[in-house]
Amino acid sequence: MEKNILVRLRDSGQAYFCDVGELNVKEGEYIIVEHDRGLDYGQVISPKDDPQGSKSKESLKRLVRIAGENDLKQIRDNRTKAKEAFCSCIKKIDEHKLDMKLVHAEYSFDRSKIVFYFTASGRVDFRDLVKDLAKIFKARIELRQIGVRDEAKLFGGFGPCGRELCCARFLKDFEPVTIKMAKEEGLPLNPPKISGLCGRLMCCLNFEYETYKILSKGLPREGERVHTPEGKGKVLSVNVFKRSATVELESGGIIEINYKS
Repeated sequence: MEKNILVRLRDSGQAYFCDVGELNVKEGEYIIVEHDRGLDYGQVISPKDDPQGSKSKESLKRLVRIAGENDLKQIRDNRTKAKEAFCSCIKKIDEHKLDMKLVHAEYSFDRSKIVFYFTASGRVDFRDLVKDLAKIFKARIELRQIGVRDEAKLFGGFGPCGRELCCARFLKDFEPVTIKMAKEEGLPLNPPKISGLCGRLMCCLNFEYETYKILSKGLPREGERVHTPEGKGKVLSVNVFKRSATVELESGGIIEINYKS
């Protein structure tokens, strides 16, 4: 029987669905998977079966085994080697005078590939850099340009809510986030208030948006003129969770109107 769980490839890679069959894996556990012509490791983000994921056959990775002590030791050794590779790459970037900022480096589990993540303001011709790095490390080299959201995802941190960043914790992909979503939640349209550590609009606005749309159905908008049992008035604020609106009456006074669920 298929059981598809969400796994983060290596420490900084993409999230993929992995078929673990009947094996019982736990959140945070490391597993060894087949990936990109070799073996790699991943960490379980969500151990719950996702039936929607089973439809995305291209994203499915095959579980080889749950990581044992020797596997975990190799993962730790790879991280140490990746730091050395990071320093070597920075030197080569300086030698080639490339306008790019190296952010992170990581080895695949079997050390057949090294991935270097970098940010840059535009396109970078790094072909000569790749050749030099391949000669040094005798491995396949991948240079991957990332954005500010990816950088925040790599380094992690905590959002204004006090919880771990969604991108670092569980998000599989980055979805578009718009000001309209912030308006739907009734948030102040002040960039520092609705932006994450990356400086972009907070990702949580996206996956909360549909819930707010459902909860807001049948409720008036802030600033809207409404008729109440006490007379006409203007909506000052709306509480979607309580399904209530605070209204300032034309005759004076402020009342709270409750709406049915």
